[in-house]
Amino acid sequence: MDHGSTFITLSAVLGFIMAWGIGANDVANAMGTSVGSKALTFAKATIIAAIFEAGGAILAGGQVTNTIRNGIVDPQLFVHTPQLFVYGMLAALIAAAIWISYATTKGLPVSATHTIVGAIVGFAAINIGPHVIQWKAVGNIVLSWLLTPCIAAVIAYLIFMSIQYLIFNKEDPFKSAKKVLPYYAFLLVFIVGMVTLGKGLSHVSVKHFSTLKNIEFSSLLSLLGFFIVHFLVKRIQPDRRGDKVFHFSSVEKVFSVLQVCTACAVAFAHGSNDVSNAIGPLAAIINTVKHGNITHQVPLQPWILYLGAAGIVLGLATYGYKVIATVGSHITELTPSRGFSAELATAATVVIASGFGLPVSTTQTLVGAILGVGFARGIAALNLQTIRSIFMSWVITLPAGAILAVIFFYIIRLIFGG
Repeated sequence: MDHGSTFITLSAVLGFIMAWGIGANDVANAMGTSVGSKALTFAKATIIAAIFEAGGAILAGGQVTNTIRNGIVDPQLFVHTPQLFVYGMLAALIAAAIWISYATTKGLPVSATHTIVGAIVGFAAINIGPHVIQWKAVGNIVLSWLLTPCIAAVIAYLIFMSIQYLIFNKEDPFKSAKKVLPYYAFLLVFIVGMVTLGKGLSHVSVKHFSTLKNIEFSSLLSLLGFFIVHFLVKRIQPDRRGDKVFHFSSVEKVFSVLQVCTACAVAFAHGSNDVSNAIGPLAAIINTVKHGNITHQVPLQPWILYLGAAGIVLGLATYGYKVIATVGSHITELTPSRGFSAELATAATVVIASGFGLPVSTTQTLVGAILGVGFARGIAALNLQTIRSIFMSWVITLPAGAILAVIFFYIIRLIFGG
């Protein structure tokens, strides 16, 4: 293919920039509530996220881009024009990288998956025609904008209210917290285990595990989590000085243990899934350039996974604070118990939505869960202006990706011909 080495170099640079944007924006899914509740400092959150996001990306990273594999556009439509397919993937990477970077500078949490979907829809529709788009799949994504945040909000509301009833409303909240939290840990590890085994590790050999096997493994991990948290919280001493300033300071200190555990698990699952949004198109371009044809399955070379992992980590370290601030403190005030409620609800919603085959955006799910926790405290506890800005960015994401991809597709075609 003409200009093959140029296309590979460009796609590698753009894939890295895209991964940087995912790290700067999407990693707030895992770390935003922990930093906002002060369970972790930004520096510690960055270190933890770097380890678990990179681990998830390298050990369980996707082998193909989700958007192509899920049937938004059939790559075989470009079997006779592979060069145009490469142009389109490059345009999609540029469009997605620009939009995510822009949203990040504004502190707006947006979906990397939806951005890359919009970009691919844009270049395919303009190049072949709107009829080639699987509009039902696109419609399901739009439906997810409404369903998953609402489901997460309801679950987060119920979890936080259960914490209020079982712990905060008791005569000795600190004693109640130490007694009840291991059971929450059991539920947490079970749900996160189901997410990680069923979704986070879906691209490696364990993808052949049945649902029953996933339940068995998650249950065993949950028992282990129960006893570990029981041991840890048993050693926590009450913060009597802190309790004079804030009556439930000791209780929140107990919840901090669970929040850190949740952040680690969600970061691993996130890294394993969302890295494919950056490196999937990159792998597709390299495969097409090297073999001169289009295939459904795009194998990944190890250096591509390392590139994606490095971009994610660098993005979080250099600019992640923007979106973390929005998710962690600008929607509603978070404490460890509230942050835990939001993270547990997010994980539970991913399990439920995946079971029904609904497309899931972790970003939108987490924001919905935080809203649910805020509603439990009353509408006055929510920053409606921030929420309005976030919702608008969601609505704009898919068409923004599509429009930008069309523009850059024509620019690339003008430069390289074809």
